[in-house]
Amino acid sequence: MRFTFLGTGTSAGVPAIACACDVCTSTDPHDQRLRTGAVIEFVDTLGKPRTILIDATPDLRQQALRAKLMRCDAVLFTHNHVDHTFGLDEVRRFNAVQRTAIDVYAEPHTMAHLRRVYQHIFESERNVNQSFVATLIPFEIEPEQPIDLFGMKVTPIRLLHGRLPILGFRFDAPSHIDGPEARHWPLAYCTDVSAIPPESWRLFVGVRTLVLDALRHRHHPTHLTLEQAVGVAHNVAADQTYFVHMAHDLPHATTNATLPLGMRLAHDGLVLSSDEATK
Repeated sequence: MRFTFLGTGTSAGVPAIACACDVCTSTDPHDQRLRTGAVIEFVDTLGKPRTILIDATPDLRQQALRAKLMRCDAVLFTHNHVDHTFGLDEVRRFNAVQRTAIDVYAEPHTMAHLRRVYQHIFESERNVNQSFVATLIPFEIEPEQPIDLFGMKVTPIRLLHGRLPILGFRFDAPSHIDGPEARHWPLAYCTDVSAIPPESWRLFVGVRTLVLDALRHRHHPTHLTLEQAVGVAHNVAADQTYFVHMAHDLPHATTNATLPLGMRLAHDGLVLSSDEATK
């Protein structure tokens, strides 16, 4: 069972276009950040490999190739913004390889966005020409209403992205995965968050790994600053916290040297598995 950070950058990515700052021109590969997304891979109780994407970024093709993803069984969407949804068209290749449809999970306002943007997928019968499009099965989800994905319990968490209600997710390992295989689980994934509503805090109880938004040092109306994220991480008290969705304001090595024990910036390609974090 493994969790891979496919991307850890903000909506502009790092390096940013037309920027010559120290981070954008850094030679440290950890300072190169594609748009934020992740993937969970595990084997279900029947011995079948399963792959769950969290968001579909505009960089998904590049991310899937780098992570050597060979299948996609489901996609979970946190919200409807471009940097988290504009790679959905790429999953059609997995349809072709697997010869199966792919389940897509989102709350109603995000699903409405997907249906509008990807009309050629969800209403393929209206396409002028027959073409190679993804085959998706949409499922609407709600905060605090758990779903079962191939034996894994997934609980949507209500978060706030400025004034926009969005979702984070709590992942509890399937019951047949325990011991060292489950050392990082339960895992809570919370990107693009600026505040956690009071009713959501109970869903973090027992979380061993926290993945949390931390944009930069300066205030932002729709994201946690690094300092605010550290405060949230202290309150959650997970065994380990990995920060994501960083802008080019945060150099990887220098920033990590300042963080409390058990907290660090994630980086593209970082893998959490039964061993210590790798890559």
